[in-house]
Amino acid sequence: MIISENEYVTLRYVEAQNYLYHTVHKPVDETVFMASLDSGVDFMHQHHVQKWLSDDRLNGPFSQTFSQWAINDWIPRSIQAGWKYWANVVPVEIKAAGTLGPFIEVLYDMGLRMMVFSKLEEAQTWIVKL
Repeated sequence: MIISENEYVTLRYVEAQNYLYHTVHKPVDETVFMASLDSGVDFMHQHHVQKWLSDDRLNGPFSQTFSQWAINDWIPRSIQAGWKYWANVVPVEIKAAGTLGPFIEVLYDMGLRMMVFSKLEEAQTWIVKL
């Protein structure tokens, strides 16, 4: 089931395994990405979803503004909505992958368990097993 879709990202719900799954198609416009992530929070809250798989392989680096919004706004709201597990397939570009580093420790301290993958299939296997 597709929750939101645009030229940058598609957010779907995988009902059989009860997880959200976004796929980045190209480096995102952060404002558009924020709206997509917000729709995911709403969906998690309404449908009691605890798992999210992110396929960010084609994404670029995040700005400091986006990173601060994610850590201070989106992530707390997501955790409050019930988010507990995140499988993240990191961007191919090393500079983009490096912008995820600060999130991992912060998320752990907030109660979210995150695993980082380079292969989509491994991320899917992990998220489904939970």
